[in-house]
Amino acid sequence: MANIPEMYGSLVFNNKVMRDKLPKDIYKALRRTIDNNTHLDKDVANAVALAMKEWAVENGATHYTHWFQPMTGFTAEKHDSFINPIGDGEIIMEFSGKELIKGESDASSFPSGGLRATCEARGYTAWDPTSPAFIKDRTLCIPTAFCSFSGEALDKKTPLLRSMEALSNIATKVVNLLGNTDVTSVSTTVGAEQEYFLVDKDLFDQRKDLIFTGRTLLGSNPPKGQEMDDHYFGSLKPRVSAFMHDLDEELWKFGIPAKTKHNEVAPAQHELAPIFETGNVAADHNQLIMEVMKNTALKHNLVCLLHEKPFEGINGSGKHDNWSITTNTGVNLLDPGKTPAENTQFLVVLLSIIKAVDEYADLLRLSVASASNDHRLGANEAPPAIISIFLGDELSAILESIENDTFFEQSKRIKMDTGATVLPHFTKDTTDRNRTSPFAFTGNKFEFRSLGSSSSISCPNVILNTAVAEAFTQFYEEFKDVPSNELDEKIRNWAKTTLAKHKRVLFNGNGYSDEWVEEAARRGLFNFRSTPDVLPRYIEPRNIELFTKHHIYTESEVRARYEILLENYNKTIHIESKTMVSMLNHQFLPALNNFATSLANSINAKMTAAGISSVAENKLLKKACTAYDTIYERVAKLVNDTTYAESIEDMLEAANYYHDVILADMESVRSVADAIEHLIPEQFLPYPSYEKLLFSV
Repeated sequence: MANIPEMYGSLVFNNKVMRDKLPKDIYKALRRTIDNNTHLDKDVANAVALAMKEWAVENGATHYTHWFQPMTGFTAEKHDSFINPIGDGEIIMEFSGKELIKGESDASSFPSGGLRATCEARGYTAWDPTSPAFIKDRTLCIPTAFCSFSGEALDKKTPLLRSMEALSNIATKVVNLLGNTDVTSVSTTVGAEQEYFLVDKDLFDQRKDLIFTGRTLLGSNPPKGQEMDDHYFGSLKPRVSAFMHDLDEELWKFGIPAKTKHNEVAPAQHELAPIFETGNVAADHNQLIMEVMKNTALKHNLVCLLHEKPFEGINGSGKHDNWSITTNTGVNLLDPGKTPAENTQFLVVLLSIIKAVDEYADLLRLSVASASNDHRLGANEAPPAIISIFLGDELSAILESIENDTFFEQSKRIKMDTGATVLPHFTKDTTDRNRTSPFAFTGNKFEFRSLGSSSSISCPNVILNTAVAEAFTQFYEEFKDVPSNELDEKIRNWAKTTLAKHKRVLFNGNGYSDEWVEEAARRGLFNFRSTPDVLPRYIEPRNIELFTKHHIYTESEVRARYEILLENYNKTIHIESKTMVSMLNHQFLPALNNFATSLANSINAKMTAAGISSVAENKLLKKACTAYDTIYERVAKLVNDTTYAESIEDMLEAANYYHDVILADMESVRSVADAIEHLIPEQFLPYPSYEKLLFSV
């Protein structure tokens, strides 16, 4: 039985290790850097590097790497050993402060959106001391930012750190203005729930589509899917349970507070949820969670699928970003308290967030846009593409009283009586949850539910932090010079005005309904149905101004990200198209031909032997031959259209073509293939069916 307290964080250069390994003055200097965002002195860096190296070697590490997050959406690392030859065939294990602080990578080989030419290769990685180093595969991993030779951010970490600093600076001023003068900093806290699928590796290896694209491009639904609701929160199958136990232990070693695990709605789908952490660390840990999930699954001869929609007709996977703001004094600014109607600080924060979400809903939608997530958003399995806020009954009633200048009477907490004497009574929450809302208040945090399961949480948090920082800035500028004896009245007037202007984004109803789509249109809310629809919002002048004003991105960094996202969208669908063509030409059509030939031989044999012709077999043969001809023709169209798409130079034009034409071509082919697959005996199928993939683990 593992000793969890001893195991937890055993592979992390955490605060306890730093306190034990570093001289007191060095430890205090490092803590000042971490806690107060100050620069690190070179002598301190050298002392930290020495202690870090000794600790890593003691724990079996032979190499170190600057672990960073380029715009690929994955992590990257270049490994260097600690060895340093000293002559006579001898070496010493060495690691300097310079090597800790700065690394060098090839910036031109990562997505740069035109920021770097191919011939301009130099890029730098810079240590992020706020995210602890850890040991993975006998390598000391040092979380770092990644920038070009000319200083532009080429990663996801740098903008996140910038946005956290921007929000902290202005949020501190706001809470100081409201009377909490002991607050010196504010941090965002994030808990990212992670959904995923598990499939048998032997079956996975037989599917080109899963290997190359992460999702099935062909496949008919099994007789049973998720309609019985028996998988959700059901008992764990032994193989899945064993994987989850190992996963927890691996994550705990990395100091990742994995807390909750359960079966999700779809067969073979599961979820892991960690406890809240500082936004930057949570983003690093989520990247690590996805990597550890994949590696741990392989040890159980499983494959972890993180694609947002691995199976057509089956619920896809998301990632719920639970977001809150906490002061350095330990106060959660989104905690309503026992009397939220009288909690001025909470109401100012709440209304500022409502304003931010309404004014920058396009950027929030953009932050979760991808070719893979387009398969989920707007379907009755995920939040709609329309960004709205759910507050629940109590907060809605409080805001209504503000708007109407009426007294809000705090309702008494209700004791739940289940009707069975033996069961305990418990206090009912003040509001229900809304699983159809993209941005829902859930007690002391907001849950941004639109994220895709494979994406980094950095971009959504960058957008959210920056938008809220802007709302706080406007509030502060309006009230910073107001005399204290006039502040309460002026804030009440501000609250009323702000609510009247931005209440259109508030919606407590069913986000899946057609009525809401119509109502949202009447309210003037955005409804971006696809990634090509929303991506141009990145380079809208007002959005560029937001980023540059708060020093999150330069204009060139914004435009680079726009180019990268467009290119990624186009390449994703291009690869899917080529993979589908390959599967159809080399696997499915030959299998269908073999099935048709078998039917024809059976028909001929019956006619030769007994002069009998089976009506059913003839009908089935006709269906198979018709399907073969139809698929063949539609594949030819898909090939021609994909070739044309590749020739389109303007990336936005190409993205719209991929969305409007290529995806339609693929769906047209698939509809015929999936329909005839139902009629093909299993022995003819060239790859595992949905039935095997979803129910074999």
